[in-house]
Amino acid sequence: MFEGKSIIEILNMGGVTLYILLACSILSITIICYKAFEFWSKSRVTRVEFIKKLTNYVKDGKLDEAIDYCNSVNSPMAAVSKVGILAFKEKGERASEAMERETMIQTVQLETFTTILATLGSMTVYIGLFGTVLGIISAFHDISAVGAGGIAVIIGGVSEALMATAAGLSVAVPASAAYNFIAKKIDKFVIQMEYCISALEEVLFKSRSK
Repeated sequence: MFEGKSIIEILNMGGVTLYILLACSILSITIICYKAFEFWSKSRVTRVEFIKKLTNYVKDGKLDEAIDYCNSVNSPMAAVSKVGILAFKEKGERASEAMERETMIQTVQLETFTTILATLGSMTVYIGLFGTVLGIISAFHDISAVGAGGIAVIIGGVSEALMATAAGLSVAVPASAAYNFIAKKIDKFVIQMEYCISALEEVLFKSRSK
């Protein structure tokens, strides 16, 4: 069916629906690549390594060095820890409240564009089905206008219409899978931040009681 046809000709066979799905596919791939790079860059330092080095600075009373270390690490853990140390250094207390607020801020930042990805994962299926329905309606309309066309005409029109469903699924499945992976990764980041808060609070409390 597609032999000897260009991409533009194939898209024209599916109508405007395939162009919409192509745009959705490009947007989905862009978001997936962006989030993959973002999470990779924020996972280069492990939780154990970060907390061990940070708490050593705090235990030794080197708060400025601890802040500099946080600035050098691209991670939600570092951002949360920096806020907590600054709050402790400037106010002497309420570090936990400051870190909890920063955790919410970091979580919102991690969730950037994920709603779009989830929407694409669910919406593109229906866009594909809508294109298929329009294609089938168009095929039967052509048959009624021309008259008897035989089974070949019906099959040809329906097969072209079903392209929209296939295209919709090809966009929806990767987008849904990527969204689920991203959601799990965000949960992992949140757990890391909460663990970091607990570990840092313990060290700050001990340094305050000295």
